[in-house]
Amino acid sequence: MSRTSIRMPNLGAEAPTGRVAAWLTQVGQVIAVGDVIAELETDKATVEFSAPVGGRIVEFVAAAGVDVKIGDVLVILETD
Repeated sequence: MSRTSIRMPNLGAEAPTGRVAAWLTQVGQVIAVGDVIAELETDKATVEFSAPVGGRIVEFVAAAGVDVKIGDVLVILETD
């Protein structure tokens, strides 16, 4: 098993940060590619964020409601 970091994507609003409005998953949960795992927001919009990789959630690095720089780690997964 290895660990994979999922990072804050560029949400297209030309803002240097985004925010996790809500996590829709839990630590220990197994997710698949395409599963909606969080709601991300900018000053202009809130969007669903789908997992780019599958695995088991090990840790939420970014807390809900806190600004996160584009490219910073949001969540760590354990993958095959």
